[in-house]
Amino acid sequence: MILLGSPPPDRHSPFEDALAILTGATLVALGVQFLAASHLLTGQIAGLSLLGDYLTGWSFGAIFFVLNLPFYALGVVQMGWRFTLKTFAAVGCMSAIAELLPLALTINDLHPAVGAALAGTVTGVGLLLLFRHGATLGGVGIVALWLQDTRGIKAGNVQLGFDLIVFTLALLALPWQSVLWSLFGAAILNMIITVNHRRDRYVARS
Repeated sequence: MILLGSPPPDRHSPFEDALAILTGATLVALGVQFLAASHLLTGQIAGLSLLGDYLTGWSFGAIFFVLNLPFYALGVVQMGWRFTLKTFAAVGCMSAIAELLPLALTINDLHPAVGAALAGTVTGVGLLLLFRHGATLGGVGIVALWLQDTRGIKAGNVQLGFDLIVFTLALLALPWQSVLWSLFGAAILNMIITVNHRRDRYVARS
């Protein structure tokens, strides 16, 4: 029996959503710390933001927040206001945490293999948590979830395709060894999402 006022069985409560968004954003921000300590990058808009950070010295959090802005229109039209607002909250949280975390956590002498593996793992779990609560970190994630929900194309595969574009651009600015280790971390991330994000159980559309 469902009590009056309780969330539907296929929905999370507002508190559960808020906690998941905060936790997921924190995990992804921690992944960014691992990448920065190893001078690596990842895919999607986060990868472009890290690349911009390395090349210009501008703030990762600010670049990440701004680059995501154009994708919210697609989010509203294709995924609904609930999804878009949750995603906006997730992007805002991650941007802020990524800026504040280095003030309290310093990582030195992190081997690229370890940095890539740790970043891929925590970021994959963080994104998976956001997906399961009807949010993502904007950008390619919005497009990936839309294609999964409407075309049946796995979100992880869409993100992996965009990642390849980002890493090709990275070859112009980073040593090829760094790009290879970054690909290793991205492969871990996308494998976690592809294996665990089940469309028949969790659909982002609101």
